[in-house]
Amino acid sequence: MPRSSNDKVPRDYVVDGAWPHAVLAPDAPVSAHYGQALARNIERALASSGHSLRTLADVTGITHSTISRVVNGRVLPDLGTLARLESAIGFQIWPGLAAVPPATPRPQ
Repeated sequence: MPRSSNDKVPRDYVVDGAWPHAVLAPDAPVSAHYGQALARNIERALASSGHSLRTLADVTGITHSTISRVVNGRVLPDLGTLARLESAIGFQIWPGLAAVPPATPRPQ
């Protein structure tokens, strides 16, 4: 999927540990932090909802491979994908500003 900036995919900023609980590079962009928090939120949502990637794919109409790529930090979802995931799971998975570490400057 094309990105609107030159940011790499979130997983490419891992410097230590296993995605999505890894340590990101100090210069990782905000998009990497959002992608990491989103992946964690989807993991928790799958565990609490009882969905697998395939059952979530069936409910949302999103391919299980696309959901897997989001969870694995290989892609950031578009707004439509995010909306369909949240609607199917029944609660908010987009992390919002809570995903930005305090030391990371927010763009103006």
